[in-house]
Amino acid sequence: MKTSIIFHSYSGITRGIAQKVQAACGGDLIEVSPRTKYSKLTAYTLGCMRARNEVCDPVDPDAIDVSSSDLIVIGTPVWAWKATPVVNGAVASLTGCSGKKAVIFATCGGQAGDTLPLLRAKLEAKGVTVTGEFVFAKNEVDDPEKVNRLTAAVSAAMQQAP
Repeated sequence: MKTSIIFHSYSGITRGIAQKVQAACGGDLIEVSPRTKYSKLTAYTLGCMRARNEVCDPVDPDAIDVSSSDLIVIGTPVWAWKATPVVNGAVASLTGCSGKKAVIFATCGGQAGDTLPLLRAKLEAKGVTVTGEFVFAKNEVDDPEKVNRLTAAVSAAMQQAP
């Protein structure tokens, strides 16, 4: 079973969760970054406005082919209660994803808002079935039980993948 773990991490928190998934379940880590980097100021001004409007940033890598993967895991920070423009760009750049299963997660300071429902809808529009959704508030990122629930969902989805 091949798993692609795709994520954007501005502060390192989302990367930490993605690495825990990889350590527990295996898979390829694919960190997506914006072509134009955000500073602290632009992340909280321009970045949040772009997230609120569900804009897709140009990203590196510019194309993510998951046709050889059995499962996709996508992680995003929450900006203005939505996925980052970088993750929006990553989802837009996915190829070979129709018929795949996915588990998605978000990291946030408090509430994830519309992040996961909107991310699920974007993936479903590309033919992906989301089998698990997880939110990690800042006080939960080091909670082993919460991380174990995520990795268990990834393992279960891997077992169900064709």
